[in-house]
Amino acid sequence: MSFYEHTLIAKQDISTPDLEKIEKKYKDIITKTEGEIIKVEKWGLLSFAKKIKAYNKGFYIHYKFKGDNKTLE
Repeated sequence: MSFYEHTLIAKQDISTPDLEKIEKKYKDIITKTEGEIIKVEKWGLLSFAKKIKAYNKGFYIHYKFKGDNKTLE
């Protein structure tokens, strides 16, 4: 197994329950495909360097995990 990192960015106007659903969804995807989550970091609401569509900020969630080809697919 190799180590990987992945960062998700959610819209700034998303609700807390929806943000938790996104976090759980990706945890489930990693664990169901024989991966192992090492750490999940919630970086919170951060500003973008440039505006993306109508958004200036986004919620960042950073995953550190072990996995193989099946996990990455």
